[in-house]
Amino acid sequence: MSVAFTASATGNLGLHVLGTSDPQEHRRRIERGIGLDPGSLLFLEQVHGTDVVLADEAPLIPMNSSAEEERALAPVADAALTKHGRPLAIMTADCLPVIVTSSNPLIYAVAHAGRQGLLHGVLPNAIESLRAAGGTDLQAWIGPSICGRCYEVPPDMAHDAEAKLPGIAVKTRWGSPGLDLPAAAEKQLRSLGVEVHRKVINECTFEQDDLFSHRRAPGQGRIAGLVWRRGHQSASSRTESMTDEGDVLT
Repeated sequence: MSVAFTASATGNLGLHVLGTSDPQEHRRRIERGIGLDPGSLLFLEQVHGTDVVLADEAPLIPMNSSAEEERALAPVADAALTKHGRPLAIMTADCLPVIVTSSNPLIYAVAHAGRQGLLHGVLPNAIESLRAAGGTDLQAWIGPSICGRCYEVPPDMAHDAEAKLPGIAVKTRWGSPGLDLPAAAEKQLRSLGVEVHRKVINECTFEQDDLFSHRRAPGQGRIAGLVWRRGHQSASSRTESMTDEGDVLT
């Protein structure tokens, strides 16, 4: 199967982000670029929760649907899994996009793990759902997100987070309380027996201008993590290299 993460050059992918260029066209362009049928890539209506939905039950997006219609068709959840190889996307702009694959190329999942979702169990829920669906030998890719050096939070929030996930609390580069979401997610996934990859993926959205960041520039857009079956991918050598290494799609 294939894994990729978009950059801001791909365009905003969030239908809820107002005042930007056409996110529907950006979604369709991605689908065309990786050899998928239009409307087949499942995006979620994300709410910073911990629910996991079965992607195979979600409808495809009909041609000529408006942005409002497409958004209304999206399942309300922050994680999704497929048992039959449905292409999946998860949007972020500082939070963690997490993709989890299994030895069965038809079974995989995506999760949106921001501070709330991470602390309240979105990743364990996704892993449990994958294993219940028959997923084995799980591997996770953690995509671009805000790093612990840049994610400043109030002292009380850092204290409460540390009580739930020991090790998540850090100091920012300017010495204030912060949270290291990628490190906490990696530690949690490894404790669940999942192999974790963070290769190109250590990029900080706050520091990198070619990635959307809600903290640095609110309202500009959303990037996404993508996963789809290799049988659906295009013949592009760039796509092949990208997906083998979990690289960034531009």
